[in-house]
Amino acid sequence: MLLSMVIRHALAADDADLMRIDRRSWRWFVGPRAPGTDRFFASSRPDDVLVAEVDHVPVGYVKLGRRTDLPSNRHVLQIHGLAVDPYFRRAGIGQALIGHAIEEARRRGASKVWLFVLEPNAAARALYLRCGFELVGVLRDEFRLEEHSVDDMLMERHL
Repeated sequence: MLLSMVIRHALAADDADLMRIDRRSWRWFVGPRAPGTDRFFASSRPDDVLVAEVDHVPVGYVKLGRRTDLPSNRHVLQIHGLAVDPYFRRAGIGQALIGHAIEEARRRGASKVWLFVLEPNAAARALYLRCGFELVGVLRDEFRLEEHSVDDMLMERHL
């Protein structure tokens, strides 16, 4: 158990640390980064990111936000990404981040949280199931990664 773990909202100053975690964590890349997205916060706001720290060093994050700005969809939030530095995996950090994201979603008035996870990512799928998410759909052959077709799986949790 990591007694010194803290989960907090991100700060703009976390940008480089979160990019480092991103680069070290993702095994599957859906595609190359678009120009100008070499910064973590190029496509998100610090307010939408929760950071896990161990000994004051960021080791993981979860991004939570809306899919649309439609008033009729405000009760739904999406997890746009979760990553834990490989050195710190299997220590409960991912589960803690998801738990905090669920609480943040409730605080924001959401009644449902959903996410996509690639089918080969069995560890992430198992984590989401442990956290109360259920599989509700599959986009067959949604990506071509390393010359193989990969399904994208839709999971949701009602709050």
